[in-house]
Amino acid sequence: MNLVLSALNLLCTGCLLMWCSSTNSMGQYTHTRTHTHTLITCLISSWVAMKKPSQVYSFGFERLEVLAVFASTVLVQLGALFILKESVERFMEQPEVHTGRLLVGTFVALFFNLLTLLSVRNKPFAYVSEAASSSWLQEHVADLSRSLCGIIPGLSSVLLPRMNPFVLINLAGAMSLCITYMLIEINNYNAVDTASAAAIALMTFGTMYPMSVYSGKVLLQTTPSHVIGQLDKLLREVSTLDGVLEVRNEHFWTVGFGSLAGSAHVRIRRDANEQLVLAHVTNRLLPLVSTLTVQIFKDDWTRPLLTGALSASPASAPLPSVGPLELDPLTSTPAKPSSPPPEFSFNTPGKNAPPVLLPAPGHHAHRPYALGLGYTAAPPTWGAGTAGDGQCMCRSYKTYGQFSEM
Repeated sequence: MNLVLSALNLLCTGCLLMWCSSTNSMGQYTHTRTHTHTLITCLISSWVAMKKPSQVYSFGFERLEVLAVFASTVLVQLGALFILKESVERFMEQPEVHTGRLLVGTFVALFFNLLTLLSVRNKPFAYVSEAASSSWLQEHVADLSRSLCGIIPGLSSVLLPRMNPFVLINLAGAMSLCITYMLIEINNYNAVDTASAAAIALMTFGTMYPMSVYSGKVLLQTTPSHVIGQLDKLLREVSTLDGVLEVRNEHFWTVGFGSLAGSAHVRIRRDANEQLVLAHVTNRLLPLVSTLTVQIFKDDWTRPLLTGALSASPASAPLPSVGPLELDPLTSTPAKPSSPPPEFSFNTPGKNAPPVLLPAPGHHAHRPYALGLGYTAAPPTWGAGTAGDGQCMCRSYKTYGQFSEM
């Protein structure tokens, strides 16, 4: 069915473009091209419906629909800007417009556009038109629609809460071309055709802009604004479940139009059952989130063991025992068996300082000056000799290793 309608629309579009060339009407050309972008999107949607998720594309091909809607809406907006630029140039030198096929082409284009929009369910654009914010054209027509539904209640299913943007833009474009036809036939105002083309381009741009913004946010994996309230309510319910301590790192996004995916980390008590908590959390979130990933982990606090900590502490190592009357060779202070050695004794290390080893008296190495010990020379030794023998008494300094005469 989609292929038959697509082929029929392509044939109709080609015929209308030839009529636009013969009438020299820019307004008719702008009205003709407003529905061509929906054909490719409808075919892509039909192809995606037949594809299944694979190992490479675990989420399926639904994001291809989002990309098709975003690309088509952006291209339509660029085309509208191009028509506005051509309209400004056309105002400078307005050509003559032939109205022979203008009115016929307008109704033919309107008929095929409405046939395509109402007979085929275009899932991507139908979802975007309902989920995206209202365009300025829809907001202006909303008051008129409520008044009309008050007179004819049967139209409420079509016009309320807001009118289909594609049907609205086709009807507005056809009405604009009908006014153009009458003004050109009556007063020969050829510039009205250019003004009509600019008005249709502005309406097209204003209609497609909210759709491109919405589809762009879906591509950026943001949380949909219309489900934030429901998600907050479900997360509050999950946090009150038995055994759940905290829900963190939650992230929810739209994979495709109508399919929501999400992930969350749930911290539970150490004595809670992981499988039972996982089942309860999944049952709460799965009706709204079709693709859900929940990671359960238990509380990570541990109780310190005092005996193990004391035994592992290096400061608690047993001190060497000293005899009850044993004297320290440097301080001559009796050491008690129940108390540690003095903190600031010369040969006794403190809590954090290593023991100091003094060199032997015959050692000639350089002595450290940074230990806080005073430097004194070694006591002199006198040579064996007598003054009566005429020999002078000599003394040697072991520190410098040389002799000097007196």
